Amino acid sequence: MIGRNHVLQVELIEKAVLPTNWRAHHRRNPLGDSAKQGNHVEPHRSNDFFDSLSQTRTSELDAGCRPCRFLGLMSEPFEGLRTASVNGVSLAYREEGTGEPVLFVHGSGGDLRTWERQVPAIGADYRAIAYSRRFARPNADIDPDVDDQMLPHVDDLVAFLREIDVPAAHLVGHSWGGFIALLVAIRHPEVVRSLVLMEPPALSLFVSTPPRPSEILRLLLVRPATAVAIVKFGATAFGPAQQAFRRSDNEAAIRAFARGVLGRANFARQPEALIQQLRDNVNAVRAQLLGAGFPPLGDDAVRGVQAPALLVVGTQSPAFLRRLSDRLQELLSDATRAEIADASHLMHLDNAPAFNAALLGFLKSHTSE
Repeated sequence: MIGRNHVLQVELIEKAVLPTNWRAHHRRNPLGDSAKQGNHVEPHRSNDFFDSLSQTRTSELDAGCRPCRFLGLMSEPFEGLRTASVNGVSLAYREEGTGEPVLFVHGSGGDLRTWERQVPAIGADYRAIAYSRRFARPNADIDPDVDDQMLPHVDDLVAFLREIDVPAAHLVGHSWGGFIALLVAIRHPEVVRSLVLMEPPALSLFVSTPPRPSEILRLLLVRPATAVAIVKFGATAFGPAQQAFRRSDNEAAIRAFARGVLGRANFARQPEALIQQLRDNVNAVRAQLLGAGFPPLGDDAVRGVQAPALLVVGTQSPAFLRRLSDRLQELLSDATRAEIADASHLMHLDNAPAFNAALLGFLKSHTSE
């Protein structure tokens, strides 16, 4: 049932979200921009859903911005790494320990460095492996105007496990990496011992990317809080980041995107070293945000996942990420949930001891004797 507050929100969203030219765009291309052919990014594409939402908000986001201090924990050179050749690319990785393999899959804008507080801790009892996905540092960068789609990363993960002689692993995926891990569990269940999903942006459970007006309005009727959270993220983060990338202002794009996924307060608290990791990987982030969007994801596909799953959320994470995890918890057949206190989307860095304790507890409960 939709209350008075949600009715007011619907009215505001209709005014902000459904301009005439936006409706006309979807009449011309009812499948959205994700239906456009080829793997090339279209840097000047107009009338995107989140782009139209954010027209009046970009200046507000840029005004009074604090000095950038976001993503990327370690700035020292990559040393002692191994490489694996899969699907025509070379993937760098680091591992520590012995036992059942645990594979860490980083999110958008990150690389294997983001797991520096996890690999030693988990490696005390397991074979902990952290790799950099294709186009992530120190691997070869993505070519300009090429789309960084998600499904090749799914294929890479499976091939990577095969290359390092791991028949099946516990998958720990953060953000974009969590979505990849979930798709691996759906498409290649034989390689998944268990699944740890850290706020995967599974937007395609609810809407396409970019969303169509009818999808948002339909979602407002059945899950109004989720619809409002998704629209808010698009208007204040995704849209401004897209706009900044299109005008070649990578730093502004980083600020908008990071504030959106972390929240303003948590973004402001991040150490300066973290921003450098995102800068190091900015071309891949640009390709992802300006590309075809997320692959389709149906309820039945998620219901079919048999691997035990742990959903990890930060108590201070933005509402849209928590809402997406709520839906995954409803759909997965064997899912538990861990709330990491005093943490946002980077919960494995914001509160590493609590995250590691939750992860180890879950792994030990699903380790073969």
